[in-house]
Amino acid sequence: MNSSSAIVQTVPSSEPSPMHATRLRSLQALGIFCGFAAGAWLGGAEAPIKLVNPDISPVTISLIMVFGVFLARWSVPALIRGTSHVRHDVRQAPHLIVWAVLAGCMWAVANTLTIYAIRNVGLSIAFPLWNTNSLLGIFWGFLLFNELRHAGWRRWLGVLGGAVFMFAGATLLAVALSHRGAAGEARLGIIAALGAGVLWGTMYIPYRKAYLTGMNPLSFITFFTVGELATMIAVALAYRGATPLWHELISARAVLFWLMIGGFVWVIGDLFQQYATKYVGISRGIPLSNTNQLWGLLWGILVFHELRGGSQTIYAQVAGGSLLMALGAVAIALSSANAREHSYWQDAAAREGQRYRVEGEYVRAGMEGKHFGANPGNRTLLDWLLILGTTALFVVLAVMARLPRVDIALGWAFALLIAMVALLASCGVALWRTTRFR
Repeated sequence: MNSSSAIVQTVPSSEPSPMHATRLRSLQALGIFCGFAAGAWLGGAEAPIKLVNPDISPVTISLIMVFGVFLARWSVPALIRGTSHVRHDVRQAPHLIVWAVLAGCMWAVANTLTIYAIRNVGLSIAFPLWNTNSLLGIFWGFLLFNELRHAGWRRWLGVLGGAVFMFAGATLLAVALSHRGAAGEARLGIIAALGAGVLWGTMYIPYRKAYLTGMNPLSFITFFTVGELATMIAVALAYRGATPLWHELISARAVLFWLMIGGFVWVIGDLFQQYATKYVGISRGIPLSNTNQLWGLLWGILVFHELRGGSQTIYAQVAGGSLLMALGAVAIALSSANAREHSYWQDAAAREGQRYRVEGEYVRAGMEGKHFGANPGNRTLLDWLLILGTTALFVVLAVMARLPRVDIALGWAFALLIAMVALLASCGVALWRTTRFR
């Protein structure tokens, strides 16, 4: 008996038990599903920008979208779990508030750059260019968070091969871009899209720190949006000035709904992306969510008739470049972490917990998608005020809204919306059944 006990105790702690291995597989499958859902909703979030008068400043457009983001990032968590859960997470890991605000600041600047990119080169081309952020995600995941450590040559081949495919696709799209519009405008669109990719790629560092430490995505995004809103207000005031900005907001009241709903849709996609990052890491989750480039391509070409009148060569370059990037993203995402690599994730999580003095059980529960401690309770009056107030505001804006005279294919728009809602419902149910949104 003593000999058997000694043998059991010498088993490396990095080797998961059968139950843990099953849990790991289910969480990774969930993360992959979340990545696909994120792609659909992130891809649809930029479409409302096409309904806006081009005379409105991109900075003003971004500011209005961020107001919609701010409302969504507080009302959605209030609806799903209640703000009492947010307070519970903050008590466990208060240092993550700073990281969340910093990530929000980077997001706000990147979002403004995407508007310049969309205006100059269109949705179908801008999306794949800024989705090079996944290359940075792979780099930061390996360097800082032990992702891909001892993953095996097949997984390394999938990740590196996928990165090469994504680079080739971006290059092909840039070639197609050179045939479109004025050279100066095209160059500005390329720079803006790539700049957004760099900022978003770096923004995922706070994401991974938060989820290795154990924080719930629904808690993280509430403080994330404080950085977004503060940064965009500062940028808008510096760029436009208080009085001109106010007059532009008043003149844009007919399109406030479209821009704010775009921000709301973005939050849904970003929330799925957060869960993908939590359960499969930034080196896999971010490339998988970057399938939004295909949704952007569908919205741009099918709904808004981008590239209409272009030659067959341009169509082939855009479609081929997007397909190459999508294949690369899928190859990276399907190179899922094995048990040995995941043990290195646990080492990184333990390091984060020790650095910030976070309770070890809280960190472990977060990685496994389980609840830690006592249940904070049901929704409060504040939660219902957030939910009802946000709903009422969007209803008022919808009444004021006017559909601009833009040539759009409504049939295709409804088809894409139905597909997005189907992914929202199915992925939401999967999250609830597997983790109760933890």
